[in-house]
Amino acid sequence: MNRFAIKAGLGACVLGASVLIPAQVSAEPAATATGTELSGMTVFLDPGHQGSSEGHDLAQQVNDGRGNTKDCQTSGMTSLGGVPEHTINWNVTQLVKSSLESLGAKVVLSRQDDTGWGGCIDERARAASESNADLAVSIHADSTAQGEDAGKHGFHMIIPSLPIPDEKADAAQSGGGLEASKMMRDAYKSDGFVPANYAGVNDGLQTRADVAGPALTQVPLVFVEMGNGSNKEDSAQLESSDGQLKHAITITTGIVTYLLTGSETAPAQELAAAPAATTEPEASEDSASSTTTTTPKATTPKSTNPKSTAPDSAQLSELMEMLAPLLEVQGLDGLEDLVNDKNLGLVSDLASTLLAVITGAGGGN
Repeated sequence: MNRFAIKAGLGACVLGASVLIPAQVSAEPAATATGTELSGMTVFLDPGHQGSSEGHDLAQQVNDGRGNTKDCQTSGMTSLGGVPEHTINWNVTQLVKSSLESLGAKVVLSRQDDTGWGGCIDERARAASESNADLAVSIHADSTAQGEDAGKHGFHMIIPSLPIPDEKADAAQSGGGLEASKMMRDAYKSDGFVPANYAGVNDGLQTRADVAGPALTQVPLVFVEMGNGSNKEDSAQLESSDGQLKHAITITTGIVTYLLTGSETAPAQELAAAPAATTEPEASEDSASSTTTTTPKATTPKSTNPKSTAPDSAQLSELMEMLAPLLEVQGLDGLEDLVNDKNLGLVSDLASTLLAVITGAGGGN
């Protein structure tokens, strides 16, 4: 598979029928994604937690990957607006899934709905490893208090403390997992998200030894904490349809960047600069993993973020037609109102960020 199939001349792209990239951002003629850019690749997506734990014991002890045990699962946080984390994670995951599939990727989910049981953390890690995915992404939202916590905000990627006892898991997470996590962090920063300012997070990376998923996963894994549900601004974005779309586009950007440009042998030197967090209030775990597919070495794309010219209202009907498949995704409500005359520019600008990454896929820094 040619991982540089997306050329620099790409001027328009539809990911999951969820975004429109206007031709104005490129000097080249507009083109549309072929739908085969990620053909032959598999991504394992883990929407953290589950809709219901009825009939299951969340406190059941399972392997933590480091010679000890921990709880099978946690219930996850609830945002300040009363939206459960499992639903936020599910909605964002469905958007990412749609995007990746539109580029030809195979997507495997850790759970199939947002109403039932989603499995223990060790089961999800095992499923990710057995999926032979090129990358696994566990999607979460954090919390630091039962009520509002105005001072703590921002996103972060959870990085496992190294070495991991299991040699395969250690190789996967110190190589491709770390590289993909850095790329996801960079995608978040490029899209204007602010790294978390709590729990030992260093420039968007948090090193931990108490999260079982990465230690049990024998393939590259990115563990995303999208924001702090205890913070008013973070919570509002996590709850809203347009906020979830922005997170989904950013996560898709990180995934596509790794799949097209990753080397799988990134050095672990940045871990030395990231202090291990000693505590993590309201820690939410639900891990997934990916597999050991070899990826050709290449340079990381430039982190450019050009501004686009928003489509005018005359393009609304065309854009809505392109969005139609997305609006049919089960479990997402209210997206029919997402794209309108007022926020066409928002969708366009978010999409152009993804374009900046993709069009730099074959270039150097």
